[in-house]
Amino acid sequence: MTVETEATVTPAVPRIVAMLSKIDGLRLPPRSRRDVESILVRQVTREIDRALPWQAGHGLNTAGIAGMIGQAMALDVDALHHLKLAAFLHDIGLLMLSPSLTENRPSLEPQSYVAIQQHARLGANLLEPFVFLREASILIAHHHERWDGSGYPYGIRGAYIPLGARILAIADAFDAIRVPGLSDRVRRNRIALRILRVASGTQFDPQLVDLLCHIIHSAVSSELDGSFNYSHCSTLP
Repeated sequence: MTVETEATVTPAVPRIVAMLSKIDGLRLPPRSRRDVESILVRQVTREIDRALPWQAGHGLNTAGIAGMIGQAMALDVDALHHLKLAAFLHDIGLLMLSPSLTENRPSLEPQSYVAIQQHARLGANLLEPFVFLREASILIAHHHERWDGSGYPYGIRGAYIPLGARILAIADAFDAIRVPGLSDRVRRNRIALRILRVASGTQFDPQLVDLLCHIIHSAVSSELDGSFNYSHCSTLP
């Protein structure tokens, strides 16, 4: 079987590139620039959601979780901003693959997984020419690396993986975990955290997994109704 890669580009890609070009051309003071970039890139995520409806909202949710971890790690304002942009756009490389690979099918052939593994690199390559996304593109390129070095696309390990990419990997996985038949958010989060703990030290940075567990548990216990909506954290500066 021939592995499908960049043979088909989703029609959304030219629209997204045009939108990013306009944002990249803005010349604003740093604080205003961060705010405007965040607002406009959130609009770009709507294009991604329309192209990948089976995971609509994933970029926004991932940004919220990544923002919580980043704040707890005391990242500076610029680092948090680049992390948020990377989270919004981290799956944009999927739009560079054949549509047959991006449908939410329950199973894929092994060759298809090889092709899908290219999406981090493809997304980073697409975004790297835009100056305001230069840092975010690095985080996107590495967000599927693994703590033990068995990830992709470059197989780097441990602290050699950029911190923002390690945060993004955990936030991405936490939101992506699905528990069929379970609608209760608190129970679902508990299961997701258990899954992350199993992969702590192999797939994920163990310190960051522990930190997310602490954040989620603290947030849930502070809410009177026992639930916590992390998506609002995507509005962090």
